[in-house]
Amino acid sequence: MATVLMCRRLPRLSRVTAFSTTAERGSSKSKKGKRDKPGAAKTGTESGATIQLLKPQDYRVLYNPAAYAKGRAGSQQHEDRDSSQALGDTFTSPGTTQTFPTASSQALPPVRNALPKPKSSTLLEQTILATLYKEEAEKGKREMHDSKEDPRMFQKGRPEYRSLSCATSEPAQTLPAEEGDSILQSVAGREASPGILSDYFLRLSRLPAERRAALLSDPRFGALCHRAVTAIRLFSTPDLIHILKACVPLAMPASHPLLNAFEAEFCRRAWDMSLEQLLLVADCWRCLDRSVPSYLGILFSYANLHWRDLTLPQFVQLLYIIGEGRRSPADLEQKVESTILKHLDAFTLEELGTICLGLFKSLSGISDHVMRRIADRVSLQMEDMSTYALVNVLKMLRYTRMDHVPLMRELGKVIPARIPATNIQGIMHITLAYSSLHFFDEDVLAAVATSLPSKVSYCRSKDAAKFLWSFGCLDYEPPNEEEFYSSLIKQLHAKLHEFSKFPEHLLTALLGLAFVRRFPEDLIDFALREEFVQKTRGSKYELSKDLFTLGKSVEIECPTYQGSLLSPQLCQQFTEMASSFAEQEIYVRPEIMEATSLLESMLGGPEYVKNHMILPHTRSSDLEVRLATDGHPIPFNFKTPVTAKKLKDMGVSLTDDLMSQLIQGRAHNQSPTEVGNEARQDRGHAAGTLLLGGALTAGATSQAEPKPECWQPREVRLALQVSNRNHFCYGSKRLLGLHCLKRRQLRLLGYVVVEIPFWEWFPLLKRTRSEKLSYLHYKVFCPGLLTRAG
Repeated sequence: MATVLMCRRLPRLSRVTAFSTTAERGSSKSKKGKRDKPGAAKTGTESGATIQLLKPQDYRVLYNPAAYAKGRAGSQQHEDRDSSQALGDTFTSPGTTQTFPTASSQALPPVRNALPKPKSSTLLEQTILATLYKEEAEKGKREMHDSKEDPRMFQKGRPEYRSLSCATSEPAQTLPAEEGDSILQSVAGREASPGILSDYFLRLSRLPAERRAALLSDPRFGALCHRAVTAIRLFSTPDLIHILKACVPLAMPASHPLLNAFEAEFCRRAWDMSLEQLLLVADCWRCLDRSVPSYLGILFSYANLHWRDLTLPQFVQLLYIIGEGRRSPADLEQKVESTILKHLDAFTLEELGTICLGLFKSLSGISDHVMRRIADRVSLQMEDMSTYALVNVLKMLRYTRMDHVPLMRELGKVIPARIPATNIQGIMHITLAYSSLHFFDEDVLAAVATSLPSKVSYCRSKDAAKFLWSFGCLDYEPPNEEEFYSSLIKQLHAKLHEFSKFPEHLLTALLGLAFVRRFPEDLIDFALREEFVQKTRGSKYELSKDLFTLGKSVEIECPTYQGSLLSPQLCQQFTEMASSFAEQEIYVRPEIMEATSLLESMLGGPEYVKNHMILPHTRSSDLEVRLATDGHPIPFNFKTPVTAKKLKDMGVSLTDDLMSQLIQGRAHNQSPTEVGNEARQDRGHAAGTLLLGGALTAGATSQAEPKPECWQPREVRLALQVSNRNHFCYGSKRLLGLHCLKRRQLRLLGYVVVEIPFWEWFPLLKRTRSEKLSYLHYKVFCPGLLTRAG
């Protein structure tokens, strides 16, 4: 049967629909989402509802500390490419976004034009120019967020922080503007002692804001700064600190000569200062947005020597400084962990958020034990925690890949109501936490999708990419899916100029869209052009695998696409990389080796089974078996790869410890039976796409795919999937994005996908050989298989 594929413009937005599967899959999605959600089931909106595309409202959020208690999350711009890999068979490298979300389990309706059709081929170039011209004009519309002040809210929780921090938000007594002129006249009139100079700076910092802004261009103020630099060695340390604190409300530029001299002087005096003074000066540098690596190095060494003397507020302030300085002193790691455990019950919730943010920003390691203790505390008091602090805990939870179910379940109760009042970057980090931890919660995702369209203009390219990635990773299309996706795709066009600097964000976004069968062809053409491919090579991230997955997915799923494609040479290079990884990491896994060996025995030899990657761009292995329509196996694997010979010689003993690891996973204590007993995964969906005895769908061939002439008449090809728990959302049978995409594409190419899920196969590995053979025999020779395929 020929599969009907449809591609339309959005502009040129392709949405592929397998119409032959609509009847089987169309009504299953909402039930699947409720069944698979960890925790108690909740009522949701029917996914089939028609949502009218509304014009986003004018949206403006001003800085409001009162919103902190329940409704605001931070905008930490931690420029990591999230390390949320789909573990298991995924071909990964450090720092790359790898959790490849899957396509929806629901048959999708025909594509709708969510954006106006372009009038010419120069749409992307016009978009870039228009966006650049509007950049300045739109500043007033953007969601406001004080990235310096918001992380400092913890300092309001204890009076001790007043001596450790530069309290920029505390109003000081304002002096009349005329007094500023009087002070500046005094500077020109006579010599002044260091104490008087210090007092001048303090008083000038209390002038009205408009008068302070004019000081930097006043020659008399320049003369005051010069006099302070000349007399710098004469100042007492408290006087120096007073002047530095005054520089904050004076908004001194980070590169000002006065600050250059002060940094050098504080480095010289550091070992004669108290820890309280050192932390206060470090806080001033942070408020002035000045990078002071030498000073911080001295501070960390000093703190290391005087660690036992640190009070609780000093410790938290130090962690804050470590995070803001993006530096992680390796010799402090163990001391930090022991101090966190020592004071865990005494920390305020805001302080816990600051500790997590400091560790996250500085990329500091933390043990599972300590992170779990923090999560235990937060899960019990979450309702009393600000959204900003809570998001910081989620960042560290994501960084450590900690599967803390009580916290995630409590989060699902607390966070949906806060989403509308949370800023866009906070919402992004919440969403990313769910996808990174493979934790599906429909209520949270629906709340995000509902709020996003009206706020989408405040998305950076990174934010838009992470939203698309996260929803695709969890295979979730919200009730307002057309409005949700069209608004984000429109924002990708608006931010196109940013992708030259951050190419990883465009690939992240396009892969997230591909997982839910959406292919904006203009953007894909841009991403697969040679110029953009060259830019990816200059990125600090390894992007070749992402390019490979996107390029080959477009070839298979968009036969009408006429834009740029990856060169055959590049595809061959990527295929070899994936194959090399598979030989070392995938083919040798005990559960796959055992299945391969048993299938060879059952079918008649190694020529009847092939353990390989049918689609290398999906980064996981398949056990391929071929059957004639009368049910007899067909030999085809006459060229046994070298890797297969190596595997036979290796041998793996299935010890109790190994079996425990396979069944339970690293941190998952559920048994497969707790996950569920649905033994028979659907294999009949392939009936609508199986191409027996004919050529593959036009335009859908790839290097990794079988060539048409290799197909024998009336041959049925099975692609057996030996899955593991990392292919699924946490504690469920909901496939993650990459694995849904893979199965969909295998069916499009004519394969019958046969699931050998971990909850069935792993327990059998400890059973008798006859039981395992019986199970595999049923999977391969299922009575309805050939009937469906025919």
